Amino acid sequence: MDGQEEKSYVRLPWYGVPRLMPYIRPYRKVLLSMVALGCLSSLIDAVFPLFNRYALDTFVFGRDLSSAPAFAVIYLLLLVGFVMIDFVTLYWCCKVEINIGRDLKNTAFSHLQTLSFSYFNQNNVGYVHSRIMSDTARIGGLISWRFMDIVWNGSWLLFMIVMMLIVDAYLAMFVIVLVPVTAVIIVLFQRKLLPLHRKIREINSRITSHFNEGITGARSIKTLVIEERMEGGFFEETEGMKRVSVHATRYSSFFLATVILMGSVALSLVLMVGGGLTIEGAMRISTLSVFTTYALNIMEPVQGIIESISQLIQVQVNIERVTRLITTESDVADSEEVIAKYGDTFEPKKENWEELHGDVAFEDVTFMYPDGDENVLEHFDLNVPHGTNIAIVGETGAGKSTLVNLVCRFFEPTSGRVLIDGRDARERSQLWLHSNIGYVLQTPHLFSGSVRDNLRYGKEDATDEEIMEALRLVSAEGVVKKMKGGLDADVGEGGSALSTGEKQLLSFARAILADPRILVLDEATSSVDTVTEKAIQDAIATVIKGRTSFVIAHRLSTITDADEILVVNDGKIIERGKHKALMKQRGYYYDLYTRQFAVQSVEHAVTAQ
Repeated sequence: MDGQEEKSYVRLPWYGVPRLMPYIRPYRKVLLSMVALGCLSSLIDAVFPLFNRYALDTFVFGRDLSSAPAFAVIYLLLLVGFVMIDFVTLYWCCKVEINIGRDLKNTAFSHLQTLSFSYFNQNNVGYVHSRIMSDTARIGGLISWRFMDIVWNGSWLLFMIVMMLIVDAYLAMFVIVLVPVTAVIIVLFQRKLLPLHRKIREINSRITSHFNEGITGARSIKTLVIEERMEGGFFEETEGMKRVSVHATRYSSFFLATVILMGSVALSLVLMVGGGLTIEGAMRISTLSVFTTYALNIMEPVQGIIESISQLIQVQVNIERVTRLITTESDVADSEEVIAKYGDTFEPKKENWEELHGDVAFEDVTFMYPDGDENVLEHFDLNVPHGTNIAIVGETGAGKSTLVNLVCRFFEPTSGRVLIDGRDARERSQLWLHSNIGYVLQTPHLFSGSVRDNLRYGKEDATDEEIMEALRLVSAEGVVKKMKGGLDADVGEGGSALSTGEKQLLSFARAILADPRILVLDEATSSVDTVTEKAIQDAIATVIKGRTSFVIAHRLSTITDADEILVVNDGKIIERGKHKALMKQRGYYYDLYTRQFAVQSVEHAVTAQ
């Protein structure tokens, strides 16, 4: 797909630029100023050789120094002006690059916050990270530096051609005729170099991936004893990078040598034709000097223009990726009417939010995951009154999370309705619903920062007393007390300073601190020891009173008191009822429970010995 897109970009190098206009428009005055200054700078650069001609004719051959002071002042002013213009232009280029890169990053990241889970299921972290960081940076560089390169080189080439035609049109034609020839040669070389540079970027991405796995998977690498295999894979990629890079360097060297050759050809023509005219007396030596300077410089802007356009062609892919992310529509989105009344994710209108009681109902719900090909639920009905404890059980991968994903409105039903307090969940904002839900994940995530900061994500204005009470409720105060700094202790990146069980306890305390009306526990005790699990279960029994709760359970002994148990297999609810009733049926749940009970009995017997 990407390869096909890049080929189309070679045919249409400006294709992606209109998509960036909303981000370019705020800086249009700066960009127009950059164009004006760039043209002025190139004009001064193109005029400088004429000063040399004047100096030779007046001061050297004419032996008249009366205008020397004025000449020196004007020349110095132009030189200072040239330097100042370049300074201002470079400053503005940096400013535009940084600002547009920032705007694109902010827009992309903000948009990510509005996308549903299906987007993150279908796109891995590396892909999204690359779009936001690398692609936006390259686009910022394109709009600033590549844009100015084209403006400056284009105007410089134009002004040099004009100056040569003014000075001597006949001799100018010998130089100008080489410009399109050089341009064709550069284009041919660029067509060879572009695929090589793309391949280098692809290999570099794989090297980065290998390097990342070598660090993040260090423990697994050691335990699996695959150091040699990892080293071999890494060396193979770097060797591939070396081969392609050498190949590209060979082309680049030959390409630069060819451009230099064309400049030498232009200089040779000037010296041959102009030298003959000078000997015959038809041309002054000062004019020949001017053309010598132009012949030496004229191939440089041609090369710069072609290379900038090649860079633009390469960046088309980055533009497409970023704009595709920014324009991706979420599978779960509030309607305009809902946003008008309740606000959106970033500007909520909390004064219009109703209190959530906790009645949940599935009404003829059929659901298929956006990237799936068969229904997970079909014409499913379920009524969960306020304060009911629903347990969801099944084998790993059976689809236990589907129901809670629909309750939390992480996904929308394919058909049917999910009702919250008797109203379709789509009639009120996602943020209103999510603000009333406490969700403890099976794989907990903590944000970089202190323990206190992490828990306050559950309640921004929570006092230390409230935080400690939540910790005590889930038997997590011991975790904090043993950490140097207590609540001020840093949990590390992703909670790396803590064990999985400790992170689970803190994430559970964070959910409790928010005082949610609906509580979702996704195998919340799977990463803690049996002693801590018992303490948490006692806490859960207290916490869920008065709240609607959905408990996805791995250890079935923890949900025997649930108001209703839903048994899931292959994404379908095959049994439902209370624990005793399901055991009497001697069906799938009975098999699960007795099998797990037997395993636990063996574990207890081994532990007792």
